[in-house]
Amino acid sequence: MISLEKAVIARLIKNGEKFEILVDPEKAMEFRTGKEIPLEELIASEELFEDARKGTRVASEKINKTFGTNDLETIAKKIIKEGEVQITTEQRKQMLDEKTKAIATLISKRGVNPQTGLPHPVDRVLRAMEQAKVRIDLNKKVEEQIEAVLEGIQKIIPIKLEKIQIAIKIPPSFAGKAGSVVRSLGVLLKEEWAHDGSYISLIEIPAGIQPEVYDRLNNLTHGQVEVKIIKKL
Repeated sequence: MISLEKAVIARLIKNGEKFEILVDPEKAMEFRTGKEIPLEELIASEELFEDARKGTRVASEKINKTFGTNDLETIAKKIIKEGEVQITTEQRKQMLDEKTKAIATLISKRGVNPQTGLPHPVDRVLRAMEQAKVRIDLNKKVEEQIEAVLEGIQKIIPIKLEKIQIAIKIPPSFAGKAGSVVRSLGVLLKEEWAHDGSYISLIEIPAGIQPEVYDRLNNLTHGQVEVKIIKKL
């Protein structure tokens, strides 16, 4: 569990009753976006409070009547998900900065300048986001905000999320691990094993992550992979 010094209050008002629990602010906000996080990383105390600041605990009968259970994990996660997490202004700013940079990094990796075919550096994407005054939502996943952010910064810089399809051939000596690695790189469109045991596949990836994909494949095969761009989308 996290330290009480770091914890903030998560509050849910249900059927006119108030339920509070002490939580890790960053983990709680990540959990609200849909990320699975173990209970021990979310809460700082196993107590449910009517008023956490005063230390007033909720009677178990009231908990069971309201939630239909006394299971701490079920109740705590419901409070975090459906209630309000009382993060400070400073905490909110730090989380927004981190999420903004994460979005910019993802756009830099996946997007390209259609005029040059090259990705924009993260700093350039960040400046464009600032100029376009895009709004980042702490309660949404990074992936869910890419499209809206991209639409905003396209007024500032030329950028599009270009995708490519690449064919991959991995020799028999590395084919055993190939499937799981390739599937983690992008969208698997086709895979098969040749008569000699080689692994052959076709995947779709964001154009901006080509270097990262090639590095992963070269590391897997000690440079013995064959890769060919089949189509640009």
